[in-house]
Amino acid sequence: MKVPFLDLKAQYESIRDEVAAALQAVLDRTAFAGGPFVEQFEKEFAAFCGVEHAVGVSNGTAALWVALVGLGLGPGDEVITAPNTFIATVEAISLTGATPVFVDVDERTLTLDPSRIEAAVTERTRAIMPVHLYGQCADMDPILAIARRHRLAVIEDAAQAQGAEYKGRRAGSMGDAAGFSFYPGKNLGAYGEAGAVTTNDPELAARMRMFRDHGQSRKYYHDIIGWNARMDGFQGAILSVKLRHLPDWNEARRRHARRYGELLADVPGIVPPTEADYAKHIYHVYAARVERRDAFMAALAEKGISCAIHYPINVHRQKAYAHLGLPAGSYPISEKSAEEEVSLPMFPELSEAQVEYVCREIRRYGEIRVSA
Repeated sequence: MKVPFLDLKAQYESIRDEVAAALQAVLDRTAFAGGPFVEQFEKEFAAFCGVEHAVGVSNGTAALWVALVGLGLGPGDEVITAPNTFIATVEAISLTGATPVFVDVDERTLTLDPSRIEAAVTERTRAIMPVHLYGQCADMDPILAIARRHRLAVIEDAAQAQGAEYKGRRAGSMGDAAGFSFYPGKNLGAYGEAGAVTTNDPELAARMRMFRDHGQSRKYYHDIIGWNARMDGFQGAILSVKLRHLPDWNEARRRHARRYGELLADVPGIVPPTEADYAKHIYHVYAARVERRDAFMAALAEKGISCAIHYPINVHRQKAYAHLGLPAGSYPISEKSAEEEVSLPMFPELSEAQVEYVCREIRRYGEIRVSA
């Protein structure tokens, strides 16, 4: 049996007619850059997240950058975040001229550990950027409490968390702003690049809208130096179609995750991901921890099962951030996770037979490893 890591075509086939109608509507109105289809998606996505405003942008990296710029972050400022994330989280901080300051993560959830944050706060700290990693929200209440005590902004990196919940609140509704990615492989994925920022602050929303559109307050009147970070009309229309299906797709991922958890619970050498008691995890990635990862992945590949690694090198160990001077061992939990994690196949259209096949082969591998 072949089990791909991700199957975008299977999802497309299930909504082909809806997508075709949406694309034709954009063509009929020739609304290609921004425009009514983006505005409609912004309204729908804001309602989905439980916020007042959503600002559609060109990609997830731009979403975080636009949020930071809108909040006034710049040179000399520090932003606290986690090192076990995709580099875009930290790139967005760097692009403002601010300095990323890393804090290690909770061992069970691998999200920012609130108990470590306060020790990292300095007189230059302006914001905290928790990462809702793999589709699970960080522990937001203590993070928000620390931010209030120190008068810091909170920007949620919700790039992987479209529909995730924290104590009944949707990702993107808790901080001053939140950045989302709609890269094609995300739970809510565009057919190309797209992103969005959410906020309840109307003035911040207005600044972000201006910045994404060359700093224009109205056409050809530029109040600030901005950037071109507009969302395409095609992407807005496609995302509106897919947003209608997202709750069902997320529930399918949760069913697959429960089945993985049941079947892998007692397999030696593998630790399934943990869903925190405060969380509704939407499993953008099902990242388990394994021993001898290369051998594990090779054994599954021989059986037609594709896996991935998110992420093999923490950001502070990347060449691009060598100037920070953070040696190996600086963040031991994050670094250990980078050595052990492997992402199993996870997408809504997985069949139960495929999940069971993956788990059967993992169990067989575990038994062989133990007996060797």
